[in-house]
Amino acid sequence: MIRDVLGVLFAICAGALVLSGPVTATPAKEAPWLPEAAAYRLTLFLGNLEPLPWDEVERAWTEPYRGSEFSSGALAWLDSESDIDTAQLLNAISLEDRQAVFAEATQLIALRIEEELDRAVAVEDPALAQQAVRTARELYRGFADGIAAAEPDTARQIGLAWLELNSSTGSAGVLGAGATSTDRDTMEATRAVISDYLAENYLLDSFAPRQKLSALPETAVLSGRTIEVPPSLPPGSDIFDQDPLPLLVLNFEEQGIDETDLPLVAYGDMLFDSAQIFGSPARDLGIACSTCHNRSDVNQRLFIPGASHQPGAIDVDGAFFNPIFNDRRDDPLDIPSLRGLRFTGPYGRDGRFASLRDFTRNVIVNEFGGDEPTPFMMDALVAYMLEFDFLPNRMLTGDGRLTDAAPEAARRGEKIFNRPLAGLSDRSCASCHVPDGNFLDRQAHDIGSVAAAYEGARAGALDTPTLLGTAYTAPYFHDGSQPSLAAVVDWFDDTKSLGLTEADRADLTAYLETIGAADAPYEAFDAANTSFRLAFSELTTFASTLDTLLPRRDAEHILLLTDTVAADLSADASTMSNLAARSEVYVLAERLAEVGAAVRDEDWASAEASWSAFKAEAAALDERAF
Repeated sequence: MIRDVLGVLFAICAGALVLSGPVTATPAKEAPWLPEAAAYRLTLFLGNLEPLPWDEVERAWTEPYRGSEFSSGALAWLDSESDIDTAQLLNAISLEDRQAVFAEATQLIALRIEEELDRAVAVEDPALAQQAVRTARELYRGFADGIAAAEPDTARQIGLAWLELNSSTGSAGVLGAGATSTDRDTMEATRAVISDYLAENYLLDSFAPRQKLSALPETAVLSGRTIEVPPSLPPGSDIFDQDPLPLLVLNFEEQGIDETDLPLVAYGDMLFDSAQIFGSPARDLGIACSTCHNRSDVNQRLFIPGASHQPGAIDVDGAFFNPIFNDRRDDPLDIPSLRGLRFTGPYGRDGRFASLRDFTRNVIVNEFGGDEPTPFMMDALVAYMLEFDFLPNRMLTGDGRLTDAAPEAARRGEKIFNRPLAGLSDRSCASCHVPDGNFLDRQAHDIGSVAAAYEGARAGALDTPTLLGTAYTAPYFHDGSQPSLAAVVDWFDDTKSLGLTEADRADLTAYLETIGAADAPYEAFDAANTSFRLAFSELTTFASTLDTLLPRRDAEHILLLTDTVAADLSADASTMSNLAARSEVYVLAERLAEVGAAVRDEDWASAEASWSAFKAEAAALDERAF
């Protein structure tokens, strides 16, 4: 029952996010998927990638999806729970026949729904009937967004049919009290509404060719209408913030300067947290710069099947985010930290961008398909990111020397780090990771960690990464192939024949862990200083830029701000500990939306009035916003 309710709530929330305008950058958690429904949705998602990753399609059916609550894959699950023959589906996958795989998988889900509905109607026990209806409804999730996009009225009728079907199964009551009998006529009638629709749209001998795989009903496809199914991530995806949340260190804050006195920086902070600057699907899914770079650092849990080979990695130039930028190579990269960004140029894993501005524009326009940002937006984003600082580390001086707080093993490791080694052409580790240069040299080197794409290729040179803060950013290397700093030391010793002893390796690892450490790497939360309080402080700071934008009558940038902040403020309210104040936060979000609405109408007086009301109400709420 809980899964069923969560599924309905997720569908409602997802529809609201897509249909109500601005999209929040705060993702909503979805209910778990049944194995065969998860495999189907993964098949749709993977089937739209170019080149199509057939090995992952096969795994979608043979292995549990990442994070699944079920221990078996879809095929094993079907073998134990269903009489449906999966041979034709497996044959289509082996032949790499995209259309046939779509047809077989779609028919399978429809047949499974029918199978469960047959059980619901056949059993006498109301509890077993309700369980079968719930299972059938969870399977129907695989089609729900396609039906809602193509035929919203029909989607509502089917939704009511599910509710009536469930209630008509009857109930045994509680300890014999409140029992209700099964209403067979209603069960048959409501079941027919669902089954007839499935027969007409999903239980077919053949389907029209699909240029893009989706759960759209067949009648809608044959109509020739242009129908956009809202973008969705497949089961197993994770775009939630890392936990614990990395601590954000900003240069101006360390100097005691309030961000509200830096409107350009504050607006850039908002843009960094806004999905609105990207194109679809990133924008519609609520993916922002901060999704990958939590608090300027790394989101080590981020994972999208087909785009990530492991958590904390993403292929941003694949087919999903911006097909026109698809390089047709399966090359996900480990997400880099952005701490100390003003010291770490050039930018990009291979250092291809000398300018942070050019690098940022490439992310927005090329990687994520966004519109060309305005000069003001670029100025703001760069101004904000240049404030990212490294984490304070009491064991390290500003020029890269160890302090008295460093352990003895690290001191021995420091000598090895600075010692010329024959395996490194008589250079040392410090030759590239220069201690008094923030442990980098701003150059690119080919250390042999990148496999050559073709004979004679010279594309293995990668930008030297800083070693500051790296104790918290595992795994390592551009592809995340090394799980720990000890593994990095072992790799260099093995591949470069450095001749280190076991003790040397341990000491060098201790040194790397020491210089990569921090006094406080994560945000510290408690009963009053909650994650919502942090979000509330940030969002009201973003909004403070209206004091600058409203007098300038800068409608374009005002609307980007109000659309972003109002949606996020409303979404984040659901995380509040102080439930009594939650309604006030929703009112506050609406007040900001009123600013945007007035600006759209060019009613600047009303916009100013709503903004003044927002500031007064936010100040009054501040102490209770936790």
